[in-house]
Amino acid sequence: MIDFRLKVFCSVAHNLSFTKASRELFISQPAISKHIQEIEQEYGVRLFDRNNNRITLTHAGEIMLTHAEEILERYRQLDFDMHMLSHEQVGELRLGASTTIAQYVLPAYLATFSAKFKQIKLSLINGNTVDIERAVDEQRIDIGLVEGRSRQQHLRYTPFMRDELVLVASTRSKWAYTEEVTPEELMQLPLVIRENGSGSLDVIEHTLNNHHIRLSALNIVMQLGSTESIKQYIIHADCLAIISVQAVLNEITTGKLKVIDIAGISFEREFSFVQKMGETGGIAKGFISYMIENGQRL
Repeated sequence: MIDFRLKVFCSVAHNLSFTKASRELFISQPAISKHIQEIEQEYGVRLFDRNNNRITLTHAGEIMLTHAEEILERYRQLDFDMHMLSHEQVGELRLGASTTIAQYVLPAYLATFSAKFKQIKLSLINGNTVDIERAVDEQRIDIGLVEGRSRQQHLRYTPFMRDELVLVASTRSKWAYTEEVTPEELMQLPLVIRENGSGSLDVIEHTLNNHHIRLSALNIVMQLGSTESIKQYIIHADCLAIISVQAVLNEITTGKLKVIDIAGISFEREFSFVQKMGETGGIAKGFISYMIENGQRL
């Protein structure tokens, strides 16, 4: 029942690109243009200003986006409620997760959830915590799963899992036989860390501040945009990293990496769902309950 033109418009509005919308919706760019033109002709307004290779929303486009997002959300809720009358779980759930959760925590849940609810269409985007919070705010996803300590006052956060960041080094490095370092020694170690905006870096900085250590006091040799990149780097270099224990379980088990304790310092955090303020219903509520109920089994 959903008017596909609204989905096309929202995709173009969020991406500010006809090309990206075409890739996102798996239809041709001329088809994207045709749908937008039909809406503009129907209301006699221009939705986008086109300047060379850039487009921006007009005032009419901003009004259209506000209503289109609300309409699409109501359509999803309608679809869910009507199918529930026949005891069917049918619909679409758009998820977004920060890097560590998307790579190391969420896949097991998605596999079992999809096996149980075969008629629910799942999609997942990933990015750092700031990216996911922005996607929730812009209503491009229904639920975000984020790490870190940052909290936006207009969003709602629900913790679902505890995590710990640990100092790790390659078992082939000069620190292969080091079991513990002091905070003073930590500041001298060559470290590879995540990029600005990541939840991991937020937790590291906050914890160090509590121990009167500035992030700038660390010997940071490189910042990389993914945990996988950091792991591969330190496996082949005489550097260390502070990353989620969830991300290195396999490397610790296979003997590629080892954990080194930091005397008196532990980096702990919670993984949280993040949503727009307001009541959560339908598939989103069911998925949150599923993850919380099954957290200890997976």
